[in-house]
Amino acid sequence: MTMTGLTALPVEILHAIFSLLDPKDLAALPRVCSSIRDNVGGNSKLFKDVYMNHYDKPTDLHLDWIQEVKDITKLSIICERKTYNEKADHIDFVYDVVTRMLKNASSKGYTTDNSVSHAASYNADILKDMFKDDTTQQAFMQRSFLFERLRQSAALKFPVAPNPVHQQSAKLHCLYGQPILNVGRLRSSTTYPFACSKVYDLRGYTANSLWGPFNKDGSGNVDWELLEAIMLTIGYNIHSKKFVKKLFSDEWDSPFSGSWPRSFHGAPAKDMSSLDARDPYGVTGTYYRVICFLDFNDFLAFNFSRGLAVPDDTPRLPIRVGEATRLIVMQIHVIAIEEPGEDDGAELPVVHFEGVSKMADEAFEGGHSMVREMKGSVRLTKEGEVHWTTTSIFHGHARWRSEGVQIGGVQSGRGVFGSWGDNERGELEPVGPSAFWKTSNDEQTSSTLSDILPNGFMAYSALLEMDPDPEGDMDYITADDDGDDDDEPLDFETIEGELPALLLDAELGLLGVPVEDDDETDDNGDDDADGTAS
Repeated sequence: MTMTGLTALPVEILHAIFSLLDPKDLAALPRVCSSIRDNVGGNSKLFKDVYMNHYDKPTDLHLDWIQEVKDITKLSIICERKTYNEKADHIDFVYDVVTRMLKNASSKGYTTDNSVSHAASYNADILKDMFKDDTTQQAFMQRSFLFERLRQSAALKFPVAPNPVHQQSAKLHCLYGQPILNVGRLRSSTTYPFACSKVYDLRGYTANSLWGPFNKDGSGNVDWELLEAIMLTIGYNIHSKKFVKKLFSDEWDSPFSGSWPRSFHGAPAKDMSSLDARDPYGVTGTYYRVICFLDFNDFLAFNFSRGLAVPDDTPRLPIRVGEATRLIVMQIHVIAIEEPGEDDGAELPVVHFEGVSKMADEAFEGGHSMVREMKGSVRLTKEGEVHWTTTSIFHGHARWRSEGVQIGGVQSGRGVFGSWGDNERGELEPVGPSAFWKTSNDEQTSSTLSDILPNGFMAYSALLEMDPDPEGDMDYITADDDGDDDDEPLDFETIEGELPALLLDAELGLLGVPVEDDDETDDNGDDDADGTAS
């Protein structure tokens, strides 16, 4: 068909043809001829149809369809560029478009291939493909203060106020969801010690930060850099247990999976209460939880036994002493719903819950686990993030409390990242990272954990011994430097010894975790510039 013949077609037929075009081709159409330019330019209905044919159907059907299609097309072009320098200056735009795409994501109606609870999404699949390149990840997900520290040859000072680029990059990394644990041309630089340095630094937890992953200015806004460090710390420990990583690959090894609102996909609850029907967060159900913690002596030495006091504007040294890790099953249900307070986001109510938790590794010792009571609440922050508080009850008293943020928003499959600490927040009390995510809408009541844990978990229990190289199959990022990195062998051993009395009171058991060699080099071939905590 000639161009004259094409333009002579009825407008309705042209619309049907053009609506099937790839968004990039649609952007080029106006340059073909003036007649087509007149047909395409300003045609919001055409851009809407192209959007609907290629991306998820958004909840909001009043978007600026022309701008949305153009922005996603531009994002794709930026990510396809070859070098870091061609991409890095666009982080503001990239952050805006990625977060909009995830906000507007919706379910395909079934789960992803490796999950029974994460809904599949066209938008998430497209973003996964856009961000598969190393330089794209480096340009947009490795720009936080933690990564700056890792790549510098001298210690840095904290910025006076939260740096927008740091926060944007950290949030993109959290939404990406697959922890970037190694960087450098030969992946010899690891983010883990720097993440631990931030997570276990008591100075980051104050009343102004709500004792959790929030900015210390009292605004209640999320500190995405702390959440990034929490994700890296737990992710390292998850990846060190390859069988756990495989069982929970949807949560810890699948880019953008579950990182959008209402991405949890589960069968309806068998018995839904009237409170459940009113709960916008989908609280009632069964959850998997992972917590990590340092030996109490290591924790005290890191925070208080460093000779000269560390200035408030200076980060503590990287720490690489090994952690204990616990896998917990939580079963909770809604008990009350109330109007939001003056410090909460006004769009949704505050939901209170209670339930029980069970230690998964106790199941290895006969199939039964001690039940521990818990309670908590869910609310929106003023900036629209979902804030979870959980409190563990021991012998009738509130013992441990955690504050966290649901990555991806309301009813996301990605779950909640945060920090735990003593309920009374004493000066010398420990803190540590926590993550939990939903696995079922039912508050399962089985007395044995083997009925609740994912298929294959008990069969894999014999593999609790450490892998010789827990980082061996992890992705790494190519650095634009001239250093000659050596791929040094890592010597791992299992942390053994008694739990500190404080944690023993809480009956926390251990899963072994590796201790890394202190001889690891940075990206320029030099010893870690900030040193390593002992």
